[in-house]
Amino acid sequence: MRQPDIEIYVKDADHNAITEWLSAALGPVSAWRQQGQTFKCSIASSDGPIPVTWLPKAVGKWNSLFLESDMTSWDDDLACARAAFAALNVEVRCAPGGWSEEEAEEQADRWIRISSDGEEEITWHTT
Repeated sequence: MRQPDIEIYVKDADHNAITEWLSAALGPVSAWRQQGQTFKCSIASSDGPIPVTWLPKAVGKWNSLFLESDMTSWDDDLACARAAFAALNVEVRCAPGGWSEEEAEEQADRWIRISSDGEEEITWHTT
């Protein structure tokens, strides 16, 4: 099932590298607008604009990339994380599937780690 949005966590990448990757993968990216600690832009996809939020150092050294649309070329966070790792060659983490507030807290700590070591499920305490 297609997720309603995509969120991944990227280590050691800036929004310039992210811009290049998103432009190649999804379409033209507008200029980033800084709003407090976050950066926002929009991708002009063939299905309509995709709002994007980049939060540097959202969790320690990890940067959050949030695509607020189900109109990307990825069905879920994992597919996007795999594509990000392939394009950027930096470690990427994502939830193993959709997640909701109603889920148990231990489920919230389950993550998929994608790196040069491969892909594995880990426990990551983000709070």
